[in-house]
Amino acid sequence: MANFNVFDVGKMAMSAQMVRMNATASNLANASSLGSTPEEAYHAIRPVFETEYAKGHAGLNSLATVRATEVKALDREPKALFRPDHPQADENGFVYASTVNTEEEMVDMLEASRQYQNVLEAVSTMRTLMSRTMAMGK
Repeated sequence: MANFNVFDVGKMAMSAQMVRMNATASNLANASSLGSTPEEAYHAIRPVFETEYAKGHAGLNSLATVRATEVKALDREPKALFRPDHPQADENGFVYASTVNTEEEMVDMLEASRQYQNVLEAVSTMRTLMSRTMAMGK
């Protein structure tokens, strides 16, 4: 835990959303990939977020932000597809599709993008207000 100000909160929140967008981009890039075994098939990934409170504070009225602590593969079973002519097919003629749901990924990408934009707008507004306050003191 650390002491941080509003700009630190915004920076960490935007960083967390970038991790989320990068995970989504990786998932979409691998959505149509195939594997020879269920283990080799691409498994969709998601970041794990954790709330971080300002040093010495933990409660409803304290300054807090979010941090992406890790990225984990989702526990989904890949779909077996019968394609005996595919070069990656196993001895039974099956290949295994990735566990990515493209519709779910698109919704997640839009949500992450909006969250990022909202934080950026809040930080920009705070910066403008601080500049105006400083100008009033002159």
